[in-house]
Amino acid sequence: MKYLPTLLAGLFISIAHAETERPNVILVMTDDQGYGDLGCHGNPILKTPELDKLHDESVRFTDFHVSSFCTPTRAALMTGNYPAFAGAYRTSAGRTLMHTDEKTIANLFSDAGYTTGMVGKWHLGDNAPHRPQDRGFQKVLWHKAGGVGQAPDYWGNDYFDDTYERASADNKNGTYEKFEGYCTDVWFRESIRFIEQNKEKPFFLYLALNAPHGPYFVPDEWAAPYKGNDDVVNPNFYGMIANIDHNMGILRQQLEKLGLAENTILIFMTDNGTSAGAKFKGLNSLPLKGYNAGMRGKKSSVYDGGQRVPFFIYWPKGGLTGGRDMDTITAHIDVLPSLADMCGISVPSEYDVDGISFKPLLQGENKDWPRKSHVIQYHGGAHGKAMPPAPLNFSVVLTEQWRLVNSDGEFLYDIEADPAQQNDVAANHPGVVEQLRQDYQPFWKRVSPRMTPVRIDLGNPANNPTILSSQDWYMDKGNPPWNFGSIKKLPKVTGPWMVDVQRAGRYRITLRQWPKEAEKPVVAVRAKLEIADQVAESPVKAGSTGVEFEIDLPAGPTKLVTYLYDKKGKAGGAYFTDVEFLSGN
Repeated sequence: MKYLPTLLAGLFISIAHAETERPNVILVMTDDQGYGDLGCHGNPILKTPELDKLHDESVRFTDFHVSSFCTPTRAALMTGNYPAFAGAYRTSAGRTLMHTDEKTIANLFSDAGYTTGMVGKWHLGDNAPHRPQDRGFQKVLWHKAGGVGQAPDYWGNDYFDDTYERASADNKNGTYEKFEGYCTDVWFRESIRFIEQNKEKPFFLYLALNAPHGPYFVPDEWAAPYKGNDDVVNPNFYGMIANIDHNMGILRQQLEKLGLAENTILIFMTDNGTSAGAKFKGLNSLPLKGYNAGMRGKKSSVYDGGQRVPFFIYWPKGGLTGGRDMDTITAHIDVLPSLADMCGISVPSEYDVDGISFKPLLQGENKDWPRKSHVIQYHGGAHGKAMPPAPLNFSVVLTEQWRLVNSDGEFLYDIEADPAQQNDVAANHPGVVEQLRQDYQPFWKRVSPRMTPVRIDLGNPANNPTILSSQDWYMDKGNPPWNFGSIKKLPKVTGPWMVDVQRAGRYRITLRQWPKEAEKPVVAVRAKLEIADQVAESPVKAGSTGVEFEIDLPAGPTKLVTYLYDKKGKAGGAYFTDVEFLSGN
């Protein structure tokens, strides 16, 4: 196993001393930016001077792994657990919600006396009890869904002058506010506002950007340097990263101005491989165009290009400076226990984390590093195909030398000799293949019992009415309608919302084709719903923006299924359904 040489002799003392002064934590994570989408990682075109500077000053984990999609990485980051164990292991279809018994890093830091803030993209549930303000974050400014412009997001948001929800531990229902400017600028501006307001005591800030995720909107000034270059796959994608880079510089300048830079743990990472920094013939190929740091695969691939990402950590008072590389395998599940360890916070046994604190690695204590292998698996719904959870399916078992990939076949790669993963050597190393298969088994035993439906509350006082979106239909094949573009016509499919009625009583359930703020009519002639063994139907009045039902519901778990029928009798589900508790029985 490879290890970083022993760090400076005083590092252990530095970290121990800094812990007594309660460091702040800022974790910045971008969306769909790959390992190669940085100048410091060899990109010959993209200019990222501020991130390059942070790279040069930080400890860099060069073999750091996440999941290959948005939601599972976020679930692992928040809980320290494998995404499937946490319950949130897909990007839609009812699998974006964490089990309610999962504790988050925000719970941990909040309980330890930190002020906790979250800004930007959550993608772990839009309704109680799954919103960031329900999961330990005391101050929140966020957009719904997995991206700006997706179905649950505020209608009309398009990255510019958008409307986002502000919420807090004291106002979990939240209120919508309209902001001026480009989304990334807003997120950084509001993050700095949070820092300024909470600088007098330790804070934990999770700044989760929606950029450079599609639809790749950015002010022209940022994309202009990359337009007209035949080697650039998507100028707007690079422009979005350039804008992030600019804002990172502003953030760091403000930390210096406030006197907080020395004792703030600043982390930069991304959530999966590149989405538009390179062009590929297929999901798991080497790039035909663009730059991917020599790796095979991109976002959604279990090859290294899909899930090996940047991870920079900078903490001057803790001795984490100097531009050093750490080449031991680490992962998103390690962030919670590591930050807790560095901040002197004990992780209660109820957190039951899968991750390992990498603080000993930072101190040069490498001999007893317990991880011999690591497993990454995507558990269903890839590219519109049915993919029921199954052992080894669409997975990779990693060591520092080997990658056992199961994706359209089983392949073994010697990552040290073949970092581009081009030569399958399984036939030459049957013993290695068998060992990695065995290494996989405890992972499957751990996660498979937890891949069960996670429910949305109805009648929760902190989220009444509940606004349900088709993005959360619990579907086994493909993805349900999930963005503004997919809801323009009547749906052809429907699916159940897995819900939990918190209070028995009278409810108003309103079926809509469009979100309420759109004020657009339902283009259907008849509506129906099924819930708690009850069925209700109603004609749709011409020009109506919603079809209302009042129904008595018992408390407890159930399913809600909706139907909107056209003139030919064909039906699909209501893209949006408002469920409001009216009164108790």
